[in-house]
Amino acid sequence: MSERESMEFDVVIIGAGPSGLAAACRLLQQAKADGRELNVCVIEKGAEIGAHILSGAVFEPTALSELFPDWKDRGAPVSTSVTHDDFLFLRGEHASMRVPHALIPRPMRNEGNYIISLGRLCQWLASQAEDLGANVFPGFAAERVILEDGRVCGVITGDMGRGADGQPKDGFTPGYELRARYTIFSEGCRGNLGKELIKHFRLNEGRDPQHYSIGLKEIWTIDPALHEEGKVVHTFGWPLASDTEGGGFLYHASGNQVYLGYIVALSYRNPHLSPFHEFQRWKQHPAIRRYLEGGERISYGARAINKGGLQSLPRLVFPGGLLVGCEAGFLNNAKIKGSHTAMKTGMLAAESVYAALSAQDGPAVLEDFPQRVRDSWVWRELHQARNFGPAQKKFGTLGGAVFSYIDLNLFGGRLPFTLRNRQPDHACLDPLDKARPIEYPKPDGKISFDRLSSVFVSNTNHEEDQPVHLKLRDPSIPIERNLPRYGEPARLYCPAGVYEVVDGEDGRPAFRINAQNCVHCKTCDIKDPAQNIHWTVPEGGGGPNYSGM
Repeated sequence: MSERESMEFDVVIIGAGPSGLAAACRLLQQAKADGRELNVCVIEKGAEIGAHILSGAVFEPTALSELFPDWKDRGAPVSTSVTHDDFLFLRGEHASMRVPHALIPRPMRNEGNYIISLGRLCQWLASQAEDLGANVFPGFAAERVILEDGRVCGVITGDMGRGADGQPKDGFTPGYELRARYTIFSEGCRGNLGKELIKHFRLNEGRDPQHYSIGLKEIWTIDPALHEEGKVVHTFGWPLASDTEGGGFLYHASGNQVYLGYIVALSYRNPHLSPFHEFQRWKQHPAIRRYLEGGERISYGARAINKGGLQSLPRLVFPGGLLVGCEAGFLNNAKIKGSHTAMKTGMLAAESVYAALSAQDGPAVLEDFPQRVRDSWVWRELHQARNFGPAQKKFGTLGGAVFSYIDLNLFGGRLPFTLRNRQPDHACLDPLDKARPIEYPKPDGKISFDRLSSVFVSNTNHEEDQPVHLKLRDPSIPIERNLPRYGEPARLYCPAGVYEVVDGEDGRPAFRINAQNCVHCKTCDIKDPAQNIHWTVPEGGGGPNYSGM
């Protein structure tokens, strides 16, 4: 077997999303200003930069303007200004009501923001990082953390060329050891290494559990006569029940395209609920369908979103490493935005790391990074929005909306108390006998679609002869525990048809995992009621290959 190659860097950054790339750029900006050489490596599990990036996205340019004040002159793909907001309450499958602008919570208003493809922005940020001297390597999945004497010393990337039986095939290449003085973890929501680090270093002690939603998105090209470039539409209400948090979005991007999607909080209680089918049903509402008639769907994807906010933030530092962006949970749920906070926390981490590298003997634990975050506008934003998510959970959709109006519009997020949500999302499901069955209509193939045709337009591909990256801690649980109690909800919460209950060879039910369909959303790792599914990285480059998401 080949020996594992080792490479040394000053800083290794895991994940080429907005936080990781902003960190790389800020590190090298500081080094350039001081006339120093700095060896920075960014690795990304997607086949190319942006391949695994999915977001709405209405983008707030605050952090980008701090990182590159001349971003417009540099050609950043941020050009479609929001012209106006519509906020709709869907009162049923046919009726809707526009919410007056004055009643919309202030953080949800989008004056000065832009409709963008976050994937394209990340590609641009990667080019800026490379121009500054970063080593950016797509197609490499970080599989393990290097821990020595209690300190993170880098990561090991996954092997390439193992068969499904775990044995090396022809052309096998072992993963690389990427060593560094400091490692910045920016894997995005529910990062596989971040999850292990939080557990190992007990970073979430005393915090609320992290909370999540699943976000599903499609890109459509629509009739130019129906297109209103810059228009932002958000909806709440139908088709979700009043006790289930979630809603839809439809953003009119450039080029007669619309970005539309649906978000369902993973604290939902009904095991019959399928977020994918709720999305397909939502598109049939006249307020949404009218834009899609005669249009063409060109892309689909799904991704988990962390939404716990300030109360769920773990400790951000540990010996040799830092958590940034959605890896830690910096999304502002009241704004439905996390890219700007991700970028800013990446930049703050870079400043902390650079100061440590500049010192003669930098500390193992960069305690100044959490303080930099607390002193920044990121912390002020999250503190203002801290009650938004817990209020939705506590009071339901309408009650939560009323509370948020009072909290954010009348009191500016300064109510003298903080709501908590200490029940993890996986513990929220009701058993089948206490749940209302849901019948979903068949897809029409024009507005609504099935999961397999949707996975096809996500350009998802995995090498089939490789170890399954979706691990069951106990293979008996899906059939023996989850099926009788919850109907095995993985069949429904997975947006890609990965999990099935089929007839086994002995005539009894069997659990099947179609790992090649996985779009890397991480929902199974979050929502499984037994916490039995462990999402790990497949071979680097596998998964979706989103174009412009």
